[in-house]
Amino acid sequence: MARRTEDTNAPPTLTAGPALPRMLTLDQVKEVLNVNTPLVYALVRSGELRAAQFGGRNVWRVREDDLLAYIDAAYEKTAHRIAAGQIPEETTIED
Repeated sequence: MARRTEDTNAPPTLTAGPALPRMLTLDQVKEVLNVNTPLVYALVRSGELRAAQFGGRNVWRVREDDLLAYIDAAYEKTAHRIAAGQIPEETTIED
């Protein structure tokens, strides 16, 4: 039996798969964390903030999930330092 033209010219259907993660530039990470550029690069170099280099030089991206994990870990680390008395009470918090 012959196929109809519509059937053979139909675009392939894509199977539903996991959504791709949102990728952030290091400048976007800097803005989210409200810190300076050298600190963001230091976090990436140390491995504390997971990032990947794509293509050429200085094309770095951080998955949104990895940035959120870093933020959560920073809060946890700070809570432990406060509980251990490593952050004095007279320390002021920035506005």
